[in-house]
Amino acid sequence: MEGFTSFFDSQSASRNRWSYDCLKNFNQISPIVQTHLKQVYLTLCCALVASAAGAYLHILWNIGGVFTTLACLGSMGWLLLSPTYQEQKRVALLMAAALFQGASTGPLIKMGIDFDPSIVLGAFVGCALVFGCFSAAAMVARRREYLYLGGFLSSGVSLLFWLSFASSIFGGSMALFKFELYFGLLVFVGYIVFDTQEIIEKAHLGDMDYVKHALTLFVDFADVFVRILIIMLKNASEKEEEKKKRRN
Repeated sequence: MEGFTSFFDSQSASRNRWSYDCLKNFNQISPIVQTHLKQVYLTLCCALVASAAGAYLHILWNIGGVFTTLACLGSMGWLLLSPTYQEQKRVALLMAAALFQGASTGPLIKMGIDFDPSIVLGAFVGCALVFGCFSAAAMVARRREYLYLGGFLSSGVSLLFWLSFASSIFGGSMALFKFELYFGLLVFVGYIVFDTQEIIEKAHLGDMDYVKHALTLFVDFADVFVRILIIMLKNASEKEEEKKKRRN
């Protein structure tokens, strides 16, 4: 009983310590690292614009598919293999990877627009809010507090891979699909927190590769956006089917 009492006392104390001032507590992040983070997030915003352009190009000319997926992976690999002093080249490769990724996601986005354009907008706004909140939480938390999540998240990705592999061979049920969808969303939301703290820690240790760090966050954002969009599309289609059944 005393254990439960002390637990709830500690929880209430932590809630009392939480205030608006905590949201502005970036003192543990040095000014140099803060400048680096601004550069990372500015580059990330440019990559998101390039990705949106890629999705728009798919809607116009239907270019998204296997080729754009391979081109996206190739651009990312080329970027990671390029030396850091080739800054303009690496930024261009990041924008190209984002453009191809947007085109690859284009079929799903077009499906959402054809069904209900507000779903795509809602998925993006929801993803942006999730990304912003969890990134901010990682920034105001103690340094290295969430780095322990790396092992759990890697295990989660491995589980998703083997579930997808088993589904492709033996076939999968709707329940398994839902589990992969929601569990995958949880894993990649966790990666937002983990990657943000890892980027901060690497920057404190002298790694100022803002292009690579922006690529990491872009991949997290894209993974979360795709899953939120699929969930919203699935829920909307189920509601539409229920309405049709009631009418009949």
